[in-house]
Amino acid sequence: MIEFYPQIKAVHILCVLLSGGLFALRGTLALAGRHGIAQWMPVRWLSYGIDTTLLTAALMLLTMLPGALFANGWLTVKLVLLVVYVVLAMLALKRVHTPGARRIFYVAALATYVYMLGVARMHHPLGWLHGWLA
Repeated sequence: MIEFYPQIKAVHILCVLLSGGLFALRGTLALAGRHGIAQWMPVRWLSYGIDTTLLTAALMLLTMLPGALFANGWLTVKLVLLVVYVVLAMLALKRVHTPGARRIFYVAALATYVYMLGVARMHHPLGWLHGWLA
């Protein structure tokens, strides 16, 4: 299975970008008062499909990589940030009804997403801050 690592990683990265882009679009629509379009069933199904493919690729990569990958903490931090991102995104899109709170959760979710990208890209728990603080 390791021979398919580059292709699976490419699918994973593509799905990360598609998922984040779709969340940004849906959040922008919700903040603009177009909540109906942001929650439109085909858009949600697209989101579910992308996220399912993303999770499948992530689990496949995880089974291919050595367990020592958890040793330096970057993957653990990324997984914790993923949970935080999902909760913030859910609050921004579905659970919070006041525009101000929705905006705060939306921005927090986007910031968490960008930080998670940095952790994954840098392979370091500090992510984008690694060069400045380490």
